[in-house]
Amino acid sequence: MLYIHQSTCISAQQTFLDVDINTLHEAVDNKLKVIEPTYESIPPGILRRMGKVVRIGIGAALPLIRQATSLDGFIIGTANGGMEDCIKFLNQIIQYEEGVLTPGSFVQSTPNAIAGQLGLFTKNKGYNITHVHRGLAFENAIIDAIMLLTDHPGNNYLLGAVDEISAYNYNIEMLSGWYKKEPATCKELYQTNSIGSIAGESAVAFLINGDQANAVAQIVAVDHIHTSDISIIENQLKYLLQHYLLAGEKIDILLSGENGDNRLLKYYAAIENITADTTVARFKHMTGEYATASAFAVWLACELFQTQHIPAHIVKNQTSEKSIKNILIYNNYKGAQHSFILLKKEN
Repeated sequence: MLYIHQSTCISAQQTFLDVDINTLHEAVDNKLKVIEPTYESIPPGILRRMGKVVRIGIGAALPLIRQATSLDGFIIGTANGGMEDCIKFLNQIIQYEEGVLTPGSFVQSTPNAIAGQLGLFTKNKGYNITHVHRGLAFENAIIDAIMLLTDHPGNNYLLGAVDEISAYNYNIEMLSGWYKKEPATCKELYQTNSIGSIAGESAVAFLINGDQANAVAQIVAVDHIHTSDISIIENQLKYLLQHYLLAGEKIDILLSGENGDNRLLKYYAAIENITADTTVARFKHMTGEYATASAFAVWLACELFQTQHIPAHIVKNQTSEKSIKNILIYNNYKGAQHSFILLKKEN
């Protein structure tokens, strides 16, 4: 069993430390860039050498590390890691004709830079791994954590996900048609009848273990699939609900990854049809589209469990105002990678 005890999130919304999810911050130039904190816990000499993705990843993790009595490792999911630093390093190879290059950009350009820097920064020699599976990177990190806690239920781990909007990646995704060409606002994202979404980024961290006591939420199940066949996705969800919900139990909230791309609406409509009579909420107008956006959804689910309040701007369809005991997250990345994460409230 995987239980979440603490969580932090650095995103384009007010989600870090002084949390306010009722106020919606708008995108700028169709990009939802993170609101970076002051990073008081990171020495300035180290901070100025950090690339953005490493900076926000460590910034999100440190408050949890300070609260943990012990940590047995770090499990991070990311699609690209420090892509901006990677491009800087490649440009230096050309600029200096493969001569004397700056090592900092190279060190922070690899996807495992975040988990590696966390281990070095905290002098932690425990389990340290990064999952790089595009739109399923965070889901695979969860599965890894569940397997570890099955064997070592007394251990504590930091589970997280981080991705940034790099100029290189943004341009590639724009040319591929995954971002909107016309101006789009967060408030009207779901009313746009066009292809693409708005770009996003975030760093999310969770303190997890196998102990139910004082936990905020339990990740009951996680499932993912590569397909474009709607019937296969529907059958996968039906199996998950039959296998993990008690007889007569229903989902309280479907937290949907709908992102304003009209090509993907058919998938979300099919999922909503299976979970009829369930409150439907959406989150990508808060965080934008990126490979590990489902990590933000898990953080948001933990907030909903604790506050028992659903902000009006995330609600698509509210069937009742009963207490929130379980939440199903459905995320779709580029119409090919689909994932389900089922959470239950603890305490």
